[in-house]
Amino acid sequence: MTADDYGEALYLIILGGAVVIWFVASNRLSLGKVAQQALAWVLIFVAVIAAVGVWDDIRGTITPRQSVVSETGQITVPRSVDGHYYLTLEVNGEPVNFLVDTGASQVVLNLADAERIGFDDGDLIFSSQASTANGIVGTAPIRLDRVVLGPYEDRRVRAWVNEGDLEQSLLGMSYLQLWSSVQFSNGALVLTR
Repeated sequence: MTADDYGEALYLIILGGAVVIWFVASNRLSLGKVAQQALAWVLIFVAVIAAVGVWDDIRGTITPRQSVVSETGQITVPRSVDGHYYLTLEVNGEPVNFLVDTGASQVVLNLADAERIGFDDGDLIFSSQASTANGIVGTAPIRLDRVVLGPYEDRRVRAWVNEGDLEQSLLGMSYLQLWSSVQFSNGALVLTR
């Protein structure tokens, strides 16, 4: 911690102490009731801190994640609460979150994901265009050296980088066709090699 951090902490302690002293002094005739209310607020504060601390666990329970079933050679992807299917693939050694999009013909990366896996925006050549729900956007062809999903690895996968405001990278049909079977069953996407 820096000296500024210590100064801010000391200021907050003094301010908090002043508020507590004022509150006790103004309610000195009913200190029992004040103690009950203070305890209730402390418990509420502790509950909020606990909820924030375990939020990742709660979110993992509410929003199912992909699971690999290696005995059967299948990847099972539960449907998300928003009705879509999401997969995290390792691309060129980095995890990339994809929205499975059977309406997209190709694998499409947004600029942020492309840069994170090693493609410099300045080196990309946006020589093609794609028609999207948001209109026509420029696209740059690339090759993904290594794409890993569970125990399965693919090399030199063709993809495109979207120049527009693509919020989520898309896992389109060019990748899904690498699987021998793609099924939607009981609220899950099942990929089989």
